[in-house]
Amino acid sequence: MPNIGPVEIIIVLVIVLLIFGPKRLPDLGRSLGRGMREFKDSVTGKDDEKHLEERNLEQAAPVAPREPVATTADEEARSRAAGPADAS
Repeated sequence: MPNIGPVEIIIVLVIVLLIFGPKRLPDLGRSLGRGMREFKDSVTGKDDEKHLEERNLEQAAPVAPREPVATTADEEARSRAAGPADAS
């Protein structure tokens, strides 16, 4: 079985560049890196610890409900209810 040398690696990279193009190569590299990181984390057990920490943080800090944002229709109704301003 022959060894893979630098010339063969360059040929493979040129073929990949021709197939996918320069615009898609960064996305491919990013996806490959994420996949390798996820695999490594699952093998070492870091993935389980990360999920447990996220769950603990979510349970410890509940999110308060947001107040509704007043729209222009609400503002107009309030100004009409308040009555006309003193024009004296």
